[in-house]
Amino acid sequence: MFSETSATRKICGMKARVRAVPGGTSASKTISILLYLIARAQTDKKATLTSIVSESLPHLKRGAMRDFLTIMKEHGYYRDSRWNRSDFTYTFETGSQMEFFSADQADKLRGGRRDRLFINEANNVPFMAFEELEVRTREFCFLDWNPTNEFWYYTELKGNRTDIEEVTLTYKDNEALDPNTVNSIEQRRNRVGWWKVYGEGQLGEVDGKIYKGWFLGIEEIPHEAKLVRYGLDFGYTNDPTAIVAIYLYNGGYILDEIVFQKGLSNRQIADIILANSIAPVMGDSAEPKSIEEVKSYGVAIFPCMKGRGSVQTMIQFVQDQRISVTKRSINIIKEYRNYLYKTDERTGKITNIPERQFKHSMDAIAYGFSDLKPKVEPKRLIHRKLTSYK
Repeated sequence: MFSETSATRKICGMKARVRAVPGGTSASKTISILLYLIARAQTDKKATLTSIVSESLPHLKRGAMRDFLTIMKEHGYYRDSRWNRSDFTYTFETGSQMEFFSADQADKLRGGRRDRLFINEANNVPFMAFEELEVRTREFCFLDWNPTNEFWYYTELKGNRTDIEEVTLTYKDNEALDPNTVNSIEQRRNRVGWWKVYGEGQLGEVDGKIYKGWFLGIEEIPHEAKLVRYGLDFGYTNDPTAIVAIYLYNGGYILDEIVFQKGLSNRQIADIILANSIAPVMGDSAEPKSIEEVKSYGVAIFPCMKGRGSVQTMIQFVQDQRISVTKRSINIIKEYRNYLYKTDERTGKITNIPERQFKHSMDAIAYGFSDLKPKVEPKRLIHRKLTSYK
């Protein structure tokens, strides 16, 4: 059961038309806003429509929509007959409705009006989408985000409009947070960039981001794309198993999430791979027993060879490629945005060692690309070609 926290009280106290809620990790931004919107819908004297929007439908389903359904069920509010699974709309006893759609649905952006609006993780939604939605909203609009970088809220809204109220939330505003999570967050105090954003909820740049420049949001794999590899990172109890398909397309690569799940046996992993298109699978060489078992079920799986400096070599090779990611690859996108190098606790400097927290699909990607890396260095290869013509 969700309990009242400082975060929920602060959200309930907001009165402006545009209600901006930046904040750190585990601050209960989304949950608190949803709790408020649900309470309003349940007490409306006149039926209203509330729109919940985020960057893509997969992101919405695994984020705000799932949080909404969890809240409704844990509080005993949920009635299955009132949830329209086709339109992603819930109708309350008051007649008020809450609808869920993504910012990439152009017809929805320019569609009918609404009474209330919530744009979840607004920093990942285009300014044009906000403009289309906000101008068609009668009462108010909530925005929430982790302030990892400056975006249109800071450049177009803040300081330019007089109808904005901003409340910054941190993990300290979420008294329901378990002690282990609090301790995990506070262990990162020495990482200045990370702490400023995720600990204090302040605008900053997160230090040590590993990958940059990927294109996120491919709708479907193009027919002409060629599946060249799968990357597999084993997991079970504490960590998820991550399987990523790698496609070659138009001189670049497209990544597609196949699975990201805890508790999978090696037999289940093999079944998932065999149910997809055939391509070689590259797995972690530190798991020889698992690789042999998966191979015994008919999967063409090979160990990714590791050596001194191989992690940095593979990261650099992946970063050198033109990478696109399918819209449905929610966990790849999340880990890409949060995949960071560790900070040395003694010196406070960024190391060249990746953090463990958001590395599962990133490792799978590196394993998949390990077999695509040229066996001969490009400069040496070019040199041989040139000398052969002399």
